[in-house]
Amino acid sequence: MTRTPRPAVPGPASRTLGPTVAERARTVAARPAAAVCAAGIDGSRVLGHATTAHGRVLLVLSTDGDVRTALVHSADGDLAALLLVTDHAPVPLRDPVRAQVWLSGWLTEVPEPEVRAAAVAFAEVAPVGALLDVGRGATLLSLDLAEVVLGESGRVIEVDPEEYRAAAPDPLAGLEAAALQHLDVAHPEELALLRACVPGRGAAEDVVRPLGLDRYGFRLRIEQRRGHADVRVPFDEPVSDPDQLGAAVHRLMCATRRVCPER
Repeated sequence: MTRTPRPAVPGPASRTLGPTVAERARTVAARPAAAVCAAGIDGSRVLGHATTAHGRVLLVLSTDGDVRTALVHSADGDLAALLLVTDHAPVPLRDPVRAQVWLSGWLTEVPEPEVRAAAVAFAEVAPVGALLDVGRGATLLSLDLAEVVLGESGRVIEVDPEEYRAAAPDPLAGLEAAALQHLDVAHPEELALLRACVPGRGAAEDVVRPLGLDRYGFRLRIEQRRGHADVRVPFDEPVSDPDQLGAAVHRLMCATRRVCPER
């Protein structure tokens, strides 16, 4: 049984405990693991995908692949499609999938006069090597969004497409994996300290793992005998860029030690 995440209270709680649903969807959509589906085509390979700074969803697909072939033969010049992006935890977990986002709408080929500008906008947020193959075995497509759905923590939430376009991915997303892996391997005492101050400590055999990091704080995964529980450990205030992370973590640990002096 999976429980809905709840906030932990190790010290002064931030005024906002976590990102909006639209921000989470944008962050998840920036992950590399993706597949595209269309009528009669299941899970076709995506060479690259990105949501640009202005909210445009772009895909790089094989020119001779099933999806692009179906688009070329479409009578309307577009193709109803769904892009599925999966967010995997950067540390080993029993259930490694943290979230998924479904972006559905209509695919069209980016017109030749716009390809260069679109590729530059793509590269600014996701500089994937597949962009170099556009026009040489790969094609740049645009997905006109009709629906955005975020699946996370046992819930499926619809996101307004305009709110998705206007949101931004978390500023710590690029360093999250390395930071959590370092915490998991090199700082077991700090991890135990954070767990000690979570309300309802659970059974002694529960295993605590770092699940996520964003500008609002950490998320911990409590792996239990049956299922798991996720909890949020917030910073005293959100950070706005990676340079503020070190000081925010330091303040969090100091506050946690004051609340749990026995640790």
